[in-house]
Amino acid sequence: MQNIKTKSIGRLEEKMDGLDEGSVRFRILESAKSFKTSWIGLGQALYSVWKDKLYKEWGYLTFEAYSAKEIGIRKETALKLLKSYYFLEKEEPSYLKTDHNEPKEIAAIPNYESVNVLRLAKNKKELGPSDYGMLKKNVFEMGKDAKDVKKDLTAIIKQRQELDPEEVRDKKRLLLLRRLVGTLKVLKRDLELSKIISAAIVKDITAIINKLEPELE
Repeated sequence: MQNIKTKSIGRLEEKMDGLDEGSVRFRILESAKSFKTSWIGLGQALYSVWKDKLYKEWGYLTFEAYSAKEIGIRKETALKLLKSYYFLEKEEPSYLKTDHNEPKEIAAIPNYESVNVLRLAKNKKELGPSDYGMLKKNVFEMGKDAKDVKKDLTAIIKQRQELDPEEVRDKKRLLLLRRLVGTLKVLKRDLELSKIISAAIVKDITAIINKLEPELE
């Protein structure tokens, strides 16, 4: 594992050779080297690369190709990094005011995977302000990893659903109706093309679809 990590850093350093140390491209590669200790700088840089499409200036057709070939990070990881950084910038800007490259600050930096879980939880309507506040504390103050934050999130949602079973039933009903209407539409199209049943039966299926569709609104 150590050899793999050393080789990866070596490849990054090779790409840094010959680049202007003050250039954006050089600074991103430098951030990638310190990714394991502080991801925020890299997340900020990747967000700029993605937003401004800087990768095209460096000969890459897509952001995914850039992140994989230039800095050796998979597409999924790169997207999590930039989305987690943007979430902090938008929702928790106080965590971006310190120098995250300083060793004394590293311990205070939440894991990017945990921040990503918090980002996804922010938009869940099952969560109230106090629920989100608890998850936020678990991430930023207690330093819980993503696996434990996910468990906390699942437990909260389950508890809320138990407190409001009628809402859960309504969601399940809507899901089943959507599935039924979708299936009927596919069946109707196939029957019309194959002409294996009468037009009257197809008409009846159409009428059922028309009756059900208002229930989806």
